[in-house]
Amino acid sequence: MDTIETAIPGVLIVQPKLFGDNRGFLTELFQSDRYAKAGMPRSFVQDNLSRSSRNVLRGLHIQNPNPQGKLLTVLRGAILDVAVDVRLGSPTFGKHVAVELSEENRRQFWIPRGFAHGFIVKSDSADVFYKCDNLYSPADELVVKWDDVALEIEWGCSSPQLSLRDQTGLPLAELKGKLPTLDAIRSS
Repeated sequence: MDTIETAIPGVLIVQPKLFGDNRGFLTELFQSDRYAKAGMPRSFVQDNLSRSSRNVLRGLHIQNPNPQGKLLTVLRGAILDVAVDVRLGSPTFGKHVAVELSEENRRQFWIPRGFAHGFIVKSDSADVFYKCDNLYSPADELVVKWDDVALEIEWGCSSPQLSLRDQTGLPLAELKGKLPTLDAIRSS
């Protein structure tokens, strides 16, 4: 696998090796030693699979306390995946990284703890598989407004399909008292 550093330290794009021939292909989506060397956890405690249709936007979600790191892979279709640094005290607070993940490019996206996460579906539908390093805790979930102008995220869609929960997200500035600190994330 190859890892690609992004503009925010710790947020990684992973390009797994693909072994293929006329029968199809094989790729390794996770191998604890290799991924740990790249800075990801050795163990994950929850796997999720979501299916969404074109222009569905899920996010921007974060848990605090009990943050989650996520390793995302698109099994079918294509998405624009976004990670926003919401760690108070971070030099990149409020900045984001956006990457296209698709069944064609086979890339993965590592989003460490302390980042709000969201994606929008760019294909007719998409199956998104992700591994989490902490359990989902609905009581700890915060939702950042997907179109918060301060974040300057170019989603490529002005009126996405949103859940009721995502429609009621708050601007990042209004969540500051509930967000994790950089020091708390480092010690988690």
